[in-house]
Amino acid sequence: MKPSSDQGWSPYLAGALSGVVIILSAWLTGNYFGASTTFARTAGVFESFILPDHFAGLEYFKIVAPIVDWQVVFVMGILFGALLSAVTSNSFQLQAIPDLWAKRFGPSRLKRGLAAFGGGVITMYGARLAGGCPSGHGLGGAMQMGISGYTALICFFIGGIVVAQTLYRGRANS
Repeated sequence: MKPSSDQGWSPYLAGALSGVVIILSAWLTGNYFGASTTFARTAGVFESFILPDHFAGLEYFKIVAPIVDWQVVFVMGILFGALLSAVTSNSFQLQAIPDLWAKRFGPSRLKRGLAAFGGGVITMYGARLAGGCPSGHGLGGAMQMGISGYTALICFFIGGIVVAQTLYRGRANS
């Protein structure tokens, strides 16, 4: 299914809804947005079943308990919320290689998969090294009026812009 001429949801509406959700999350559950720990904990759950002896010797999982908790529901909500947004805006499509990527790097699914996997590994490593992800540090910190939260958001945006410009070298309009 090809996207319609509709450009999706208004960024103002999406931002306002995100703000309402984070306020409700903090108010009703006492938890702020965050997702990177979910992946570490879920990996720990699987590893405890697959390699229990190895798992028992890992100090990391003594600090970060391998449990399925509210963050799993949060991550599932991100998945289903994105699907709902795409479907309701008539922009949903199954596409292995985004057009902009194909124009810049070619149609190779292997190259796209390796780049996506490598980017995910780097991002997750950075998130765990920092003790949290952009949503936790940036949105959660900003909601608490923390200078570190605003600093994190600014740095995430600058980093995203630099990487996009480096990868695509202004080809978004070509």
